[in-house]
Amino acid sequence: MSRTFSPGAGAHRRRLPAALVCVLATGSLAGALVSCHSGGSSGGASFSPRPTPPHTASFSGTPPSSIASSAESARASASAAASSASAAASAFEASVSAESARANEAAAAELKKVHDRGNALSDVSLTGKPRAETAGLLVAVVNIVNRTDKKASYAVQVDFVDTSGKTVESRTVGAEKLGPGERAQPLAVSDKPADVKLTPRVAKAQRY
Repeated sequence: MSRTFSPGAGAHRRRLPAALVCVLATGSLAGALVSCHSGGSSGGASFSPRPTPPHTASFSGTPPSSIASSAESARASASAAASSASAAASAFEASVSAESARANEAAAAELKKVHDRGNALSDVSLTGKPRAETAGLLVAVVNIVNRTDKKASYAVQVDFVDTSGKTVESRTVGAEKLGPGERAQPLAVSDKPADVKLTPRVAKAQRY
């Protein structure tokens, strides 16, 4: 007896392996879209495109710890530099005061007796000193020359004036017992910040 085979039954048996492959592929590849075609057509897999990275420039919040640490280190270095400069300026001013304290005190006492500009303006002149040598302070070198034929002491008031001509601060310096033709160079130191534009001027000069 001859058997008759139905083409549909054979096709059904061929489709079973393809369906099984589709199930296995779906279980092993999470997130992938697998398209399985029955019959004589070949199976193919298609994947969704890779997502675009976010634009981080629009993010807000705390910066990474390494960046924050670098910024903090820079601030600390700037603060240390400012403290060091301030300490150097204080040390320079203290050294000047220690060397001339006695003469300056005597000069201040003498100038209290003077009601005009004094009798020794022609014996006194001012020159500058580089800030690199004064820890950034404005310092006037008071050049005193005894132009008489006998010993004399000097008292000098130096005013530091701003751009409008207003006196911002004053310093008194002195030189004691200079012989004829002898010179002295006491320093008048301003403790105002460097960004304050000041000019030193001789306000009084008394020989005694």
